[in-house]
Amino acid sequence: MPVPALAPSLPDMSSEPRRVHPWVFMVLCIPFGAVSGYATVTLPYQLKIAGVSVAKITALSAIVIMPQTWKFFWAPVVDVTLDQRKWYLISGLATVVGIAAFGFFPATAAGLTALSIVIFLASLASTFNGMACDSLVAYATPDELRGRAAGWYQAGNLGGAGIGGGLGLELAGRLPAPWMGSCIVGGLCLLCCAAVFLLPKPEAPFGGHKVLRKLGETAKDLWQMARQRAGALALILCFLPIGSGAAPFAAIATEWRASDHIVAIVTGVLGGVISAVGCIAGGWLCDRMDRKDAYVRFGIFQAAAGIAMALMPRTQLMYVLWTLIYTFGTGLAYAAFSAFTLEAIGQGAAATKYNALASLSNVPIYYMTVIDGAAHDKWNSTGMFFTESALAVAAAVIFMLLAKVLWRKRATATLPALQSTVE
Repeated sequence: MPVPALAPSLPDMSSEPRRVHPWVFMVLCIPFGAVSGYATVTLPYQLKIAGVSVAKITALSAIVIMPQTWKFFWAPVVDVTLDQRKWYLISGLATVVGIAAFGFFPATAAGLTALSIVIFLASLASTFNGMACDSLVAYATPDELRGRAAGWYQAGNLGGAGIGGGLGLELAGRLPAPWMGSCIVGGLCLLCCAAVFLLPKPEAPFGGHKVLRKLGETAKDLWQMARQRAGALALILCFLPIGSGAAPFAAIATEWRASDHIVAIVTGVLGGVISAVGCIAGGWLCDRMDRKDAYVRFGIFQAAAGIAMALMPRTQLMYVLWTLIYTFGTGLAYAAFSAFTLEAIGQGAAATKYNALASLSNVPIYYMTVIDGAAHDKWNSTGMFFTESALAVAAAVIFMLLAKVLWRKRATATLPALQSTVE
């Protein structure tokens, strides 16, 4: 699922921002997560029942990632035009309309083109919603509460995916018309948008020469970050398929004889809760160990869960167990990525740098969603999980080797300076 870019800081903020309880940030992020949840859980399950191949289903689900991958390029629009609250309300309304529209198009092979267009537009709207929310959270959160706010914020992202996917699927299976379920989910997300009024008034947008100066400073900071070891590793990490969480559990549920009710619970609300717990646990662990090592280990944990699911008996109980373990691993990986990225970006244009990395981090989610679908149709679910896990392990090895190489280069470059100081 797409990763929201939680901005760690914004320039020229009020010195005494009004404190807001972090649960508000969770509520604000729910519409962002609901878009991907509905597009990657509810619709895939319906399409599978309609006889559409897993490869086509995963290709459709991957469309929701496309705008998230490139959102960095239009992020300045949110910064330099309307204030963040107005942007959140406008984009939130567009996101809600997109979610409601999912149910008005048939989830069949004949409706794939129309669904693709609607998914893309809804995801595009959610990028503006997420970026406005990033700024609002950063504005309302003092430095000493940013870690806590980040945990609640990611919980809203993953919990929103659970609502969009699980509740959407449950309603679609029980109500007489598909549009009823999507409209109810959209209505709940509209209520979530009302939480924006609990936040303090945001800063005014940049204007005039200040915009050009800010863009120049941002470009300089991005270049400086990429030249540093931690920044270079963060950039590399964005493109590696570690902890991507791309397995299409809704589309393959019938192979484990899981009922639509179980799928709705496991990939929906319960899955959202478990992944949110994984986020909180991952954040806690990252403060007690090397963050890049934590990310790699959490990615291996998720890969192991996929292998276990492939090898264990294909029963409904095993589907529930290993889907939730895999989902918990996704939460761990999301938290570790955020922690390592925040460590890497340092000071100066922090919001933009984090947003850039968060955009790039959606690249492996996109291509792994496509790879999983192709691997499933060629080798079945077992081959799909083995392919995903093998790529994750290979990526982890490559990352650790690159980390060692960059560390040695840094040590070698530092040694002459140390020697000249001693002499």
